[in-house]
Amino acid sequence: MRYEQKIEQGHYEAFTLAPRDWVPNNRKLAVAIYRTAMPSTDNDLATEFEALFEHNQWPPQWRNGIFDYHHFHSTAHEVLGIASGSADVILGGAGGCVVMLRPGDALLLPAGTGHCLQAFTGSLCVVGAYPAGQQWDIRRSGLTPEELVAMESLPFPPSDPVLGERGPVIEQWLGMA
Repeated sequence: MRYEQKIEQGHYEAFTLAPRDWVPNNRKLAVAIYRTAMPSTDNDLATEFEALFEHNQWPPQWRNGIFDYHHFHSTAHEVLGIASGSADVILGGAGGCVVMLRPGDALLLPAGTGHCLQAFTGSLCVVGAYPAGQQWDIRRSGLTPEELVAMESLPFPPSDPVLGERGPVIEQWLGMA
C-alpha cells in the first residue's frame, strides 16, 4: 500500500512492508518519508529537528549517523531527521527497498521496520527520536512469538513526529486501532 499527501513543507509518502527473512517489519503501520519536512536553510537543521520532534512529543535521543548493518527496533517506533549529508537507506531488510534521504527529510519507522545505511555523501548527521515513554532496542535477529505480540501491541504515539495533530501517525496508524 502506498499513500502520498501534500504538506506545507513538502510531502510524505507512506507504505507498508511485508516481513522479510528475520526482519518482521510492520504489516499494519506505514513507514513514512517526509520530503522537505524541514526546509533546508542556513540554520542548524539538527537543532530544528530536535525542537520539532520535542514539540510533537517525540523526545530526541541522539545525533549521529545510521547503522550500516540491518537492524530494527522492537520496543519503540522511531523517526529520523536528516540534518546534513545525504543517505541511501535500505528499508525492510536485506534486499529491501532503497530510499534516498536529503537534508530536511524525515523518515518514520514503525517498530519492527528493518533499516540499514547503504551509502552516504557529505557529513551525515541524523537526529533520532522516539515517542515519549518508549525505550528503543537494537535487534539483529528474529523475534520470538511473544516478542512479536509485544511489538505489535506497542501504544500509538499521541501525535505525528513531524506534523503533530495530523500526518501518517494520526491519519493511518490511529485508523488501524
